[in-house]
Amino acid sequence: MELLYFAVAFVCGFAVYQLKLPPLIGFLIAGFVLNLSGFKTTELLNTIANLGITLLLFSIGLKLKVSHLIKPQVWAPASLHIIISSAIFCSLMLFLGALSLPLFADLSWQSALLVGFAFSFSSTVFAVKVLEERGEMASLHGKIAIGILVMQDIFAVIFLAISTGKTPNGWAFALLVALPLLRPVMFWVLNRSKHGELLPLFGFFFALVVGYHAFEFAGLKGDLGALIIGMIFAPHKKASELAKSLLNLKEILLVGFFLTIGLGADLTLNSLLIALIIVLVLPVKVALYYVLTNTFKLRARTSLLSAFSLANYSEFGLIVCMVAASSGLITSEWLAVMAIAVSMTFIIASPLNKRSNEIYVKIEAWLMRFESPTRLAEELPVNLNDTKIVIFGMGRIGTGAYETINITHPGVVAGIDIKPEVVEKHVTRGRKALLADATDPDFWQRVNHSHVEMIMLAMPKHMQNIFALEQLRASGYQGQVTAIANYPDQQKELEDMGVDSTYNFYLEAGSGFAEHVKQKLFP
Repeated sequence: MELLYFAVAFVCGFAVYQLKLPPLIGFLIAGFVLNLSGFKTTELLNTIANLGITLLLFSIGLKLKVSHLIKPQVWAPASLHIIISSAIFCSLMLFLGALSLPLFADLSWQSALLVGFAFSFSSTVFAVKVLEERGEMASLHGKIAIGILVMQDIFAVIFLAISTGKTPNGWAFALLVALPLLRPVMFWVLNRSKHGELLPLFGFFFALVVGYHAFEFAGLKGDLGALIIGMIFAPHKKASELAKSLLNLKEILLVGFFLTIGLGADLTLNSLLIALIIVLVLPVKVALYYVLTNTFKLRARTSLLSAFSLANYSEFGLIVCMVAASSGLITSEWLAVMAIAVSMTFIIASPLNKRSNEIYVKIEAWLMRFESPTRLAEELPVNLNDTKIVIFGMGRIGTGAYETINITHPGVVAGIDIKPEVVEKHVTRGRKALLADATDPDFWQRVNHSHVEMIMLAMPKHMQNIFALEQLRASGYQGQVTAIANYPDQQKELEDMGVDSTYNFYLEAGSGFAEHVKQKLFP
């Protein structure tokens, strides 16, 4: 049965992808198609979905640092948004109940507040999927969005502990004390796991056994355990490699999650109409995210893109509604309403996020009127004085290019990256490295590139290089542009957009190796 489900998911995902939309929309559609055909979710599919979410949270932890969560622009908007949006949704539901609308009329103020609380959350799964596809997990707006979602997960743990009566047991204290003490041993094991098939198995073990099940045994939320274990490994030099080793497995398992949403919905005309009403309120929720993050000195673009990443309802709402239904506070129909609303907002938010930069450019002048004049350190203007060559993306390829150029032409090259830790590492090693986001339209307005003769696009995601190239051309840059690509079709796309030269590092790595050997044999 599960093979049939995944086959339908592939067909729908493939069809949607041909329309240049994210495949996850197709996976959601597949769930509803199967549901309407009389199929229901299975225990195995639920297990697959839960495994996917656990690995997802572990992967988030690998890229997250505690210092990101304690910043005011993260914890303050997250906390205020939960309170204000819960109140807004609660008021709306009581008003609709006063009008005697179905389902709403049965809600007391306590149950209305509980359902409002459920709709105040945004989807971690969706946000991470979108940010990973766009290569923006390390961008400032990506980190803000993920930080807010992690804060929401903390609120979720508190809610579940209170509502279900599930409180931490005596093992919880022992677990939280033992983890820091065992951290050196865990790092040693990670180092000794090297780079082969043992590495993803290492991640699977620590996410599911040490993370999920150990925390569940201690009376804590298992998903939170996977997140915390990931955060413990975040400072390790192999954290990024570990996350990449789990990527494909995580993606496959998450297909099960998207299928379960559609398969689990009890589709009725009432639930569909009420879900539509709830979806119509989504712009208020998104606007609130924007206003709150903008209040804490984030630029208009950063606030807008963060808000777009959170422009959905959350799978956690299903858990809240399930707890409320089991307690008799609401009817089981609210589960269907929540499932349909979550699916609809995923479908709406996918193209919205894909065109977020275009939308920002169109409304930039209006948004700038409300922007705080004070800038955070991460968003200060970039100085490119005396720079002839600029490399965007200071990973292995960008760093290699920087070193090669700097040997023969010292002082004329600069590297730019969106990750503060990467920039800090290069600065400490004496390289000229700057913190900026090449896909940010505002960056190209704040920077003077009149003296720059060549720009090298060496960012790991193809779409990042495409976005940067579009902004580069829009800013009036007339110099040479070269870019990396993974595949020939990506090279062609870049060349059609006016790139002077492209470098397929998979194809040309062999040539570089041969050149190295020739220099050794025939000096």
